Amino acid sequence: MSFSLEEYLNELRPLINIDCGTYTLDGIDFIAEQFENKFQQLAGWQVKRIDCDRAGVGLEIRNKPESELIDVMLIGHMDTVFPPGTAAQRPMTLDSQKAYGPGVSDMKSGLLNIVYAMRKLSQSALDKLSICICMNPDEETGSLYSHQWIQNIAKKARYVLVAEAARADGSLVKARKGMARYKIEFSGIAAHAGNEPEKGRSAITEMAHWILAINQMTNLSSGTTLNVGVVSGGTGANIVPDQAQAIVDVRFWNNQEYDDINHQLISMIEQPYLDGVKISLHREAYKPAMIPSDETQSLMSIVEQVGSEIGLDIHWQAVGGGSDANVTAILGIPTLDGFGPIGAGFHSEEEYLLLDSIEPRIKLLINLLERLAR
Repeated sequence: MSFSLEEYLNELRPLINIDCGTYTLDGIDFIAEQFENKFQQLAGWQVKRIDCDRAGVGLEIRNKPESELIDVMLIGHMDTVFPPGTAAQRPMTLDSQKAYGPGVSDMKSGLLNIVYAMRKLSQSALDKLSICICMNPDEETGSLYSHQWIQNIAKKARYVLVAEAARADGSLVKARKGMARYKIEFSGIAAHAGNEPEKGRSAITEMAHWILAINQMTNLSSGTTLNVGVVSGGTGANIVPDQAQAIVDVRFWNNQEYDDINHQLISMIEQPYLDGVKISLHREAYKPAMIPSDETQSLMSIVEQVGSEIGLDIHWQAVGGGSDANVTAILGIPTLDGFGPIGAGFHSEEEYLLLDSIEPRIKLLINLLERLAR
């Protein structure tokens, strides 16, 4: 395979030097246009824009749009976690080994690797395989507006490959924890803390009871953790607070254990610790745990064989963070992740892409698709 790192980086740079955090619609649309143009330059591909509501546009890219069956579904996300202004503050930079910048490995390089793989895939493989590539705009906030579309596509697919970055040691991802995020709002009754505190109902006190109860739900032995990560409330020390809010992060390996926790949280709304306090619970994000099935294990074996053939040792990790792989794995579709280049430092100023991993990971994806086409 002929590969020019310079040309690749020239294509990558504009994808990094644009603000495209989730809900940054102009930036998301710019990224979508870039990839739409790349696939329109390839013969035989159809690009369909998907309305993902307030998250903006998604792309559904197919080589056989008339086919009911999809042999391989490839997934990547166009959004980052970074606020407007980040791209101007730290645009893409390079040293001898790495590229840096917002979203450089999470996951603009993964998206670009998909393009490079499709450019180099043999015509015989393209003739045999029905391929669908989904690029969504809101993975970083839980794919709230795109998960239904992604699942509807995945239900037609034999295999799902997600092009998130490979881990820092080069590992691919076979399993991911599930995650959920809740906003809990407490409404009490305000009163003067000195003159008539008995007339008040403290939203913060109610929240404190909830925090202790939520902490008790953590089960470290099974890997289920709950973290009350953000709290706010009250307006003054001399006022019984009538408002408070908590943001709770939940991570889990066991989907049934999470379902039990979700039910417990919902039931707690009906039984506040303090009379006169009202509570609202809103699940802002949710991804089920990604656990490899027997069919997924078989797909892993194929990936390992392909890696051996091209001189790439394949290792696997189970990781705590979620991705769109969680969304498809829960359907029972064999799903694997980490097919992008090697990177680390996600969601931080230290995020990097390992330059010498780009070409081998493109080769892995090409050769895997060629194998699946046999």
